[in-house]
Amino acid sequence: MGSTMGESAQATGAGDRLGLTAGMVVQELGWDNDTDDELRVAIEDAIDADMVDGDYGNVVDAVLLWWRNDDGDLVDGLVDALTDLVGGGSIWLLTPKVGRPGSVDAADIAEAAPIAGLSQTTTAAVSRDWQATRLVAPKTPR
Repeated sequence: MGSTMGESAQATGAGDRLGLTAGMVVQELGWDNDTDDELRVAIEDAIDADMVDGDYGNVVDAVLLWWRNDDGDLVDGLVDALTDLVGGGSIWLLTPKVGRPGSVDAADIAEAAPIAGLSQTTTAAVSRDWQATRLVAPKTPR
C-alpha cells in the first residue's frame, strides 16, 4: 500500500518542523537506499535548492545525518557532521523509528551528543519510518 494522507502531509511539513527555510545550505550525510525520498524532496522544497553532499567544502547552515544502529560509532559520525557546520547551525540526526530495522536507542543518542560537543534539543517524527533529533553545539566560544 502507498502512504496515507497523514504520512504524506507529515513529510511535506518536515522542512518547517526542522526549521529549514529557503536559502539555507543543508548538507546531507549518510544517504542510502533506505532513506525517505519523500522527506528529502520536502526538505529540498523548503530550502528551495538541492542538498549538498560531504564533498561540498564550504560552510553549511544545517546537516541532515541519516544514521542507523549498524552505521558505526555515533560519536565519530556526529564529529564528522560538524566539519562544515556554521556556528549556530544544527545537526538533524535522522534515525529509524523504534521498532524499525536499524533503530537507534535514544539513550545512545543522549550519550553520544555531549561527547561530540553537542546538546540535544528536539525530537520530531518526520516520516513514517524516520525520526529527527536536533543537536546543536553550545554557543560558547571555543
